[in-house]
Amino acid sequence: MFGLLQIVSSTLASNTISPRRVIFLLYEASLCLIATHFFRFFLIKAKWFNLSLPKLIPGVIVSSCVMGVTVYFSRMPASLLLGLFDTAVAFDVRHILGLTSFYMLIFFWWSVLYFTYYYFERYNRSLKYETSVIEIELSNLKSQLNPHFIFNALNSIRALVDENPAKSKQAINQLSNILRSSLASDKKDLTSFNEELKTVKDYLGLESIRFEERLKTEFDIDPASQHFLVPPLMIQTLVENGIKHGISKLTAGGIIQVKTNVEKDRLKIHIRNSGHIVNGSRRSKNGLGLKNTAQRLKLIYSGAASFRIVNENDNFVLTEIIIPQTHNL
Repeated sequence: MFGLLQIVSSTLASNTISPRRVIFLLYEASLCLIATHFFRFFLIKAKWFNLSLPKLIPGVIVSSCVMGVTVYFSRMPASLLLGLFDTAVAFDVRHILGLTSFYMLIFFWWSVLYFTYYYFERYNRSLKYETSVIEIELSNLKSQLNPHFIFNALNSIRALVDENPAKSKQAINQLSNILRSSLASDKKDLTSFNEELKTVKDYLGLESIRFEERLKTEFDIDPASQHFLVPPLMIQTLVENGIKHGISKLTAGGIIQVKTNVEKDRLKIHIRNSGHIVNGSRRSKNGLGLKNTAQRLKLIYSGAASFRIVNENDNFVLTEIIIPQTHNL
């Protein structure tokens, strides 16, 4: 590009250009190309890309000066061979300073463009790497959640087979619906709130058969909730956690309440269950539900979602999730 611009500008300046002049300008452009090639090699070898801006700028300026002077004097053999050499002009101080400054400016702007290109490329690579890491982490979290859920669901059905075959058949149908949703959810990071709510109701229906009168369920769902996307099996996992570590430990059983409210494009999900958190945790040592929920929310919503679990009073545990509105639905 530089050589072409030189040829065009020389032609426009004098309305004509000799073949020798064209050869000389192409030679000059080749010198610049070689200089920047070795400068790039030096930048990588010396790890200048890791330098701070205050240290980098002086180095680039000095390097541009060195390359400018080198190219100026490297032009002389070609101009001599082509019969374009003029001793008086070539060694004139003002001519040397003028052309050297011109080359220096060319090399400086080349450096600016190259560093800009490099930093953008590195930024894009880091984004792709972070995206890959997030996808891997989400896949790992899903693979931990699904076997955990299936194990508990099968235990529920096993308890019904001998006692009440009709209800066990109903439980199998509910489990089939849940597994169908689970298999579909493995292909995506988010699902519609309505789909997740169906899974929760199927799960609670299955658990109600096992716990009978010991488990009561209540729903208070804001109609605007249907416009939100949520991580698959997230609410179900938290409901399961409330039953396993709260209601199942109470002789008289208890209540699971699922309530949602939409405010300012944010979905608030409140899950209340009878029970009490002891020492700040109701999770068993090997439990992954709460830890996975917090991690999934962090990865998917980049810190814009919140999650907390507290004792609301002596009889109820409150699990609260706040999710921002997404634009996928």
